[in-house]
Formats: sequence, structure tokens, C-alpha cells
Amino acid sequence: VQLVDSGGGLVQPGGSLRLSCAASGFSFSNYAMRWYRQAPGKERELVAAITSAGGITIYADSVKGRFTISRDNAKNSVYLQMNSLKPEDTAVYYCSSVSPLNYEYWGQGTQVTVSS
Repeated sequence: VQLVDSGGGLVQPGGSLRLSCAASGFSFSNYAMRWYRQAPGKERELVAAITSAGGITIYADSVKGRFTISRDNAKNSVYLQMNSLKPEDTAVYYCSSVSPLNYEYWGQGTQVTVSS
């Protein structure tokens, strides 16, 4: 299982970023996918999740209405569109894959910094 996160960077408050996670080494369309984040000094928190077929999504209350998780099973990729970014969104963002037996695998993370 390999997950490669990308798309992070420095953005001003109110701006947007789109994170990508490229998956390989497993049957991507059978796995649920998640995005987590971890800010300095804080525990890792679940930001968004999407089922294997993409029919159900969930979001942390702190990002509802601003972030959108999506997936393209033909490209073995999952995305996180982040709009109206706030300084408190600053964190390392990680994608994860969750197998049908509930094993979870992680990407290496991508840094998102929201600052003026």
C-alpha cells in the first residue's frame, strides 16, 4: 500500500487549496478513504471521509461547508478541496485508506499553512 499526499502550501486566509492523494498497491475502489490533520501540539483529527464508491461523505464540524472530499476510482486518487481557509486550518494533512477489514494505512502528509 502506498499513499502519496500532495498539494499543500502557504495560502492567505480566505484562500483555497486542493489536496491530492495518489494510491497504489491495493484495490483502491474497495477502500474507504479519509483525510486527517495534525496541528503542532495537537492530536491528529479526522477531517473528512468517503466510502469506497463515494456515495457517503462525512466531515468534521469545523470544516463543514468549506471542505469537500471526493475520489476518482479510475485514477486511484482522493482529493480534499479546501475553501475559505482559516489560520486554524494550519496543519499537516494526511490521507488514509481503510480496508474492508478495517486496516488503516497512511500517507506521508502534506503541510498546509494559512497565514497572511
